[in-house]
Amino acid sequence: MQRQLETGLLPDAPLDAATAFMALHLEAARALLADPATTALAILLPPAAHDHRDWRLALARDLAREAAPSRVNVVAGLPGEARDATLGFLANAPGVTGQYLVCHE
Repeated sequence: MQRQLETGLLPDAPLDAATAFMALHLEAARALLADPATTALAILLPPAAHDHRDWRLALARDLAREAAPSRVNVVAGLPGEARDATLGFLANAPGVTGQYLVCHE
């Protein structure tokens, strides 16, 4: 079962956003992944500037490695059709993990 963790707003500066995620949401992500029923986790982040890409991709890759064989992907975007379609794809793509995907309406 694919679970979702939505963070809500994060700071504008990349280092501040990464720090906030690690302090406020990393343990929740790990707790979801510790549940034996969880086969995949989609972490939902708000849209951000391109300079956030590195920390978000590192989060996806490193948490996916730690959680294997469970899958972890990070999805950035506002609620809507594009994000829903991306989440639907990920739920049915057992080979996709450690990815950072950006959704645009």
